[in-house]
Amino acid sequence: MITALVLYLLTGALAGFLAGLLGIGGGLVIVPMLTFMFTAQGLPQEHILHLALGTSLTSILFTSLSSLRAHNKRGAVIWPVVWRITPGIILGTLLGTWIAAQLSTSFLKIFFACFLYYVGTQMLLGIRPKANRDLPRTPGMTLSGGIIGIFSSLVGIGGGTLSVPFLTWCNTPMHKAIGTSAAIGFPIALAGATGYLINGLMAQGLPASCFGFIHVTALVTIVLASVSLAPLGARTAHSLPVPKLKKFFALLLFVLATRMVWSLF
Repeated sequence: MITALVLYLLTGALAGFLAGLLGIGGGLVIVPMLTFMFTAQGLPQEHILHLALGTSLTSILFTSLSSLRAHNKRGAVIWPVVWRITPGIILGTLLGTWIAAQLSTSFLKIFFACFLYYVGTQMLLGIRPKANRDLPRTPGMTLSGGIIGIFSSLVGIGGGTLSVPFLTWCNTPMHKAIGTSAAIGFPIALAGATGYLINGLMAQGLPASCFGFIHVTALVTIVLASVSLAPLGARTAHSLPVPKLKKFFALLLFVLATRMVWSLF
């Protein structure tokens, strides 16, 4: 038990520090690390990815608030965009959690690994979409939010990896795209946590420390560590070569993805 708590603390600390340092979502670190730890602890194989995804999204529910406040103080959140996209975000995320509950851990591992390869490649090559259109009207925003919500819930992230490119593609300045994405992360996390909680209530064989598909012990430990280390990462970003570190992190994502695929065999 002590070993597990230490590993949860280290996972949260790493996720928080990297989020502050590189501006990446903690879910990219939390989900694969929890997957490896839950497997080592002998949790039911059929629920391991669901637990990792649900716990990751619930942790983002807490950590996204501090990020949202920080960006809002700088006037970087476009609130009309947040209100327009949130209905689609909530519906898409809830649908995504239901879809995930029907899928096997093996399929979710492959899906998440492919997502890590995609993010790693994007980060390694510095790929950014070119701004060539305006934000869509409400129906288009709802559809876009739904797509972002579905994919975010299937990979346990706050959506920044998807919403920032979408907003910059729609001629939103980068600093406002990042700030608005931080605000969008809260409804994604709220709907995701709710969906994984509800869909996991009937799951069999989960330990007493789980509430639905949320591992409460891991959640509390990770949140405490990540919230504490995120400010340090943000301060460190001013003294380290962040572009080079992003390339190193991209290679780490490739390793995590490959390790996840390898675990299937």
